Amino acid sequence: MLGAYLPILLMVMIAVIFGLCSLIFSSLIGPKKSSVLKLSPYESGCEPVGTARERFSIKFYLIAMLFILFDIEAVFLYPWSILYKKLGAFGLVEMGLFVVILFVGYIYVWKKGALEWE
Repeated sequence: MLGAYLPILLMVMIAVIFGLCSLIFSSLIGPKKSSVLKLSPYESGCEPVGTARERFSIKFYLIAMLFILFDIEAVFLYPWSILYKKLGAFGLVEMGLFVVILFVGYIYVWKKGALEWE
């Protein structure tokens, strides 16, 4: 049983060893000269303006959470669409209920103004 996974384990080990060897040889052999130009920050060919530590609006996080929520919906809908014929009416009712619940959540978010960008 475990013998079937031996080629995969061997391939993963070879990939890890190759990656580690590449990093080690690069750090040992590669040039280590630092200059002012190499240490300066680069932003589209211009000197950076302001700091990189700015506070983001909570709207960004809200939109990200909504994206994840509706992305997970797609993850659940895909296997259902593949097995639709095997599940029959029961699967249709269950997935219909799932979509209705998500649609009600979408309407709630819309009415609360979470999708408004001002």
